[in-house]
Amino acid sequence: MDSSSTTGGGGTRREATRQKLYEAAVTLIAEQGFSATTVDEIAERAGVAKGTVYYNFASKSVLFEQLLRHGVELLTASLREAAEKTAREGGSKVDALDAMIRAGLVFIDRYPAFTQLYVAELWRTNRAWQSTLMVVRQEAVAVVEGVLRDAVASGELSDEIDIQLTASALVGMVLVAALDWQSFQPERSLDDVHSALSRLLQGRVSGSR
Repeated sequence: MDSSSTTGGGGTRREATRQKLYEAAVTLIAEQGFSATTVDEIAERAGVAKGTVYYNFASKSVLFEQLLRHGVELLTASLREAAEKTAREGGSKVDALDAMIRAGLVFIDRYPAFTQLYVAELWRTNRAWQSTLMVVRQEAVAVVEGVLRDAVASGELSDEIDIQLTASALVGMVLVAALDWQSFQPERSLDDVHSALSRLLQGRVSGSR
Protein backbone atom coordinates (compact mmCIF):
# COMPACT_ATOMS: atom_id res chain seq x y z
CA MET A 1 0.00 0.00 0.00
CA ASP A 2 1.64 3.12 -1.24
CA SER A 3 1.96 6.45 0.53
CA SER A 4 3.55 9.67 -0.68
CA SER A 5 4.82 10.29 2.86
CA THR A 6 7.26 7.41 2.48
CA THR A 7 9.21 8.88 -0.40
CA GLY A 8 12.41 10.83 0.13
CA GLY A 9 14.58 11.22 3.21
CA GLY A 10 16.87 8.77 4.99
CA GLY A 11 14.15 6.26 5.70
CA THR A 12 13.22 5.68 2.05
CA ARG A 13 14.77 2.23 1.74
CA ARG A 14 13.27 0.91 4.96
CA GLU A 15 9.87 2.37 4.13
CA ALA A 16 10.02 0.76 0.69
CA THR A 17 10.72 -2.60 2.36
CA ARG A 18 7.85 -2.12 4.78
CA GLN A 19 5.57 -1.31 1.85
CA LYS A 20 6.54 -4.61 0.21
CA LEU A 21 5.77 -6.44 3.45
CA TYR A 22 2.41 -4.68 3.79
CA GLU A 23 1.48 -5.64 0.24
CA ALA A 24 2.57 -9.24 0.72
CA ALA A 25 0.80 -9.60 4.04
CA VAL A 26 -2.49 -8.09 2.95
CA THR A 27 -2.60 -10.24 -0.19
CA LEU A 28 -1.77 -13.50 1.59
CA ILE A 29 -4.07 -12.89 4.55
CA ALA A 30 -6.91 -11.97 2.21
CA GLU A 31 -6.30 -15.21 0.30
CA GLN A 32 -5.91 -17.68 3.16
CA GLY A 33 -6.60 -15.98 6.49
CA PHE A 34 -4.37 -14.63 9.24
CA SER A 35 -3.74 -17.90 11.11
CA ALA A 36 -2.83 -19.83 7.97
CA THR A 37 -0.37 -17.20 6.74
CA THR A 38 3.22 -17.68 7.87
CA VAL A 39 6.10 -15.23 8.17
CA ASP A 40 8.03 -17.36 5.66
CA GLU A 41 5.25 -16.88 3.11
CA ILE A 42 5.12 -13.14 3.71
CA ALA A 43 8.89 -12.87 3.25
CA GLU A 44 8.81 -14.98 0.09
CA ARG A 45 5.92 -13.00 -1.41
CA ALA A 46 7.70 -9.72 -0.59
CA GLY A 47 10.99 -10.97 -2.03
CA VAL A 48 12.97 -10.46 1.17
CA ALA A 49 14.69 -12.65 3.75
CA LYS A 50 12.68 -13.88 6.73
CA GLY A 51 14.95 -11.92 9.03
CA THR A 52 13.92 -8.74 7.26
CA VAL A 53 10.35 -9.25 8.45
CA TYR A 54 11.48 -9.46 12.06
CA TYR A 55 13.85 -6.53 11.59
CA ASN A 56 10.91 -4.34 10.63
CA PHE A 57 8.20 -5.94 12.79
CA ALA A 58 8.53 -7.89 16.02
CA SER A 59 6.01 -10.53 14.94
CA LYS A 60 3.34 -11.37 12.38
CA SER A 61 0.73 -9.90 14.72
CA VAL A 62 2.64 -6.63 14.98
CA LEU A 63 2.99 -6.55 11.18
CA PHE A 64 -0.75 -7.00 10.74
CA GLU A 65 -1.59 -4.44 13.40
CA GLN A 66 0.67 -1.90 11.71
CA LEU A 67 -0.82 -2.86 8.34
CA LEU A 68 -4.31 -2.04 9.61
CA ARG A 69 -3.12 1.24 11.09
CA HIS A 70 -1.24 2.18 7.92
CA GLY A 71 -4.19 1.42 5.65
CA VAL A 72 -6.78 3.31 7.68
CA GLU A 73 -4.41 6.26 8.01
CA LEU A 74 -4.13 6.37 4.21
CA LEU A 75 -7.93 6.30 3.96
CA THR A 76 -8.23 9.06 6.57
CA ALA A 77 -5.72 11.20 4.68
CA SER A 78 -7.69 10.69 1.46
CA LEU A 79 -10.93 11.77 3.12
CA ARG A 80 -9.32 14.83 4.69
CA GLU A 81 -7.68 15.86 1.43
CA ALA A 82 -11.01 15.58 -0.42
CA ALA A 83 -12.74 17.79 2.14
CA GLU A 84 -9.96 20.38 2.15
CA LYS A 85 -9.82 20.51 -1.65
CA THR A 86 -13.57 21.11 -1.80
CA ALA A 87 -13.25 23.93 0.74
CA ARG A 88 -10.44 25.56 -1.24
CA GLU A 89 -12.59 25.45 -4.36
CA GLY A 90 -15.50 27.11 -2.55
CA GLY A 91 -17.76 24.07 -2.40
CA SER A 92 -20.41 23.46 0.23
CA LYS A 93 -20.14 21.04 3.13
CA VAL A 94 -22.44 18.60 1.35
CA ASP A 95 -20.12 18.91 -1.65
CA ALA A 96 -17.27 18.01 0.69
CA LEU A 97 -19.14 14.95 1.95
CA ASP A 98 -19.77 13.91 -1.64
CA ALA A 99 -16.08 14.36 -2.47
CA MET A 100 -15.20 12.22 0.56
CA ILE A 101 -17.53 9.47 -0.67
CA ARG A 102 -15.71 9.46 -4.00
CA ALA A 103 -12.32 9.49 -2.27
CA GLY A 104 -13.40 6.48 -0.22
CA LEU A 105 -14.50 4.61 -3.34
CA VAL A 106 -11.22 5.41 -5.08
CA PHE A 107 -9.28 4.13 -2.08
CA ILE A 108 -11.30 0.91 -1.89
CA ASP A 109 -11.00 0.37 -5.63
CA ARG A 110 -7.23 0.71 -5.28
CA TYR A 111 -6.93 -1.46 -2.17
CA PRO A 112 -9.75 -4.04 -2.30
CA ALA A 113 -7.89 -6.75 -0.38
CA PHE A 114 -7.11 -4.37 2.47
CA THR A 115 -10.72 -3.20 2.62
CA GLN A 116 -11.98 -6.77 2.86
CA LEU A 117 -9.60 -7.46 5.75
CA TYR A 118 -10.47 -4.22 7.50
CA VAL A 119 -14.22 -4.85 7.38
CA ALA A 120 -13.73 -8.45 8.54
CA GLU A 121 -11.55 -7.40 11.45
CA LEU A 122 -14.05 -4.78 12.61
CA TRP A 123 -16.40 -7.63 13.57
CA ARG A 124 -13.83 -9.66 15.52
CA THR A 125 -13.43 -9.21 19.27
CA ASN A 126 -10.55 -11.54 20.12
CA ARG A 127 -7.69 -9.90 18.28
CA ALA A 128 -4.68 -8.33 20.00
CA TRP A 129 -4.95 -5.31 17.71
CA GLN A 130 -8.64 -4.62 18.36
CA SER A 131 -7.99 -1.47 20.38
CA THR A 132 -5.66 -0.10 17.71
CA LEU A 133 -8.27 -0.78 15.05
CA MET A 134 -10.93 1.07 17.01
CA VAL A 135 -8.65 4.09 17.44
CA VAL A 136 -7.74 4.42 13.77
CA ARG A 137 -11.34 3.76 12.72
CA GLN A 138 -12.44 6.66 14.89
CA GLU A 139 -9.82 8.88 13.28
CA ALA A 140 -11.41 8.25 9.88
CA VAL A 141 -14.94 8.77 11.17
CA ALA A 142 -13.84 11.95 12.97
CA VAL A 143 -12.93 13.57 9.65
CA VAL A 144 -16.52 13.08 8.47
CA GLU A 145 -17.85 14.23 11.84
CA GLY A 146 -15.89 17.46 11.49
CA VAL A 147 -17.48 18.28 8.14
CA LEU A 148 -20.96 17.44 9.44
CA ARG A 149 -20.41 19.57 12.54
CA ASP A 150 -19.31 22.55 10.43
CA ALA A 151 -22.32 22.07 8.17
CA VAL A 152 -24.68 22.15 11.13
CA ALA A 153 -22.93 25.20 12.61
CA SER A 154 -23.23 27.10 9.32
CA GLY A 155 -26.91 26.18 8.94
CA GLU A 156 -26.31 24.09 5.82
CA LEU A 157 -27.61 20.99 7.61
CA SER A 158 -30.26 20.61 10.30
CA ASP A 159 -29.12 20.61 13.92
CA GLU A 160 -31.34 17.56 14.40
CA ILE A 161 -28.74 15.39 12.69
CA ASP A 162 -27.01 12.88 14.96
CA ILE A 163 -23.47 13.76 13.92
CA GLN A 164 -21.67 10.72 15.33
CA LEU A 165 -24.13 8.19 14.00
CA THR A 166 -24.44 9.91 10.63
CA ALA A 167 -20.66 9.99 10.19
CA SER A 168 -20.40 6.29 11.04
CA ALA A 169 -23.28 5.52 8.69
CA LEU A 170 -21.66 7.39 5.79
CA VAL A 171 -18.32 5.61 6.26
CA GLY A 172 -20.09 2.28 6.61
CA MET A 173 -22.22 2.96 3.54
CA VAL A 174 -19.16 3.53 1.40
CA LEU A 175 -17.36 0.43 2.71
CA VAL A 176 -20.29 -1.94 2.29
CA ALA A 177 -21.48 -0.49 -1.04
CA ALA A 178 -17.96 -0.67 -2.47
CA LEU A 179 -17.44 -4.27 -1.40
CA ASP A 180 -20.83 -5.20 -2.84
CA TRP A 181 -19.91 -3.41 -6.06
CA GLN A 182 -16.61 -5.25 -6.42
CA SER A 183 -17.98 -8.65 -5.43
CA PHE A 184 -21.36 -8.71 -7.15
CA GLN A 185 -21.52 -5.81 -9.63
CA PRO A 186 -17.97 -5.47 -11.00
CA GLU A 187 -19.30 -4.37 -14.39
CA ARG A 188 -20.35 -1.04 -12.89
CA SER A 189 -17.90 1.85 -13.11
CA LEU A 190 -16.64 3.86 -10.17
CA ASP A 191 -18.47 6.89 -11.55
CA ASP A 192 -21.72 4.92 -11.63
CA VAL A 193 -21.38 3.76 -8.03
CA HIS A 194 -20.39 7.22 -6.87
CA SER A 195 -23.41 8.71 -8.63
CA ALA A 196 -25.76 6.31 -6.83
CA LEU A 197 -24.26 7.06 -3.42
CA SER A 198 -24.22 10.78 -4.19
CA ARG A 199 -27.96 10.74 -4.81
CA LEU A 200 -28.46 8.90 -1.54
CA LEU A 201 -26.38 11.51 0.27
CA GLN A 202 -28.25 14.40 -1.27
CA GLY A 203 -31.63 12.93 -0.38
CA ARG A 204 -30.97 11.56 3.09
CA VAL A 205 -28.47 13.98 4.60
CA SER A 206 -29.03 17.28 2.85
CA GLY A 207 -32.78 16.77 2.52
CA SER A 208 -32.88 17.70 -1.16
CA ARG A 209 -35.14 15.88 -3.59
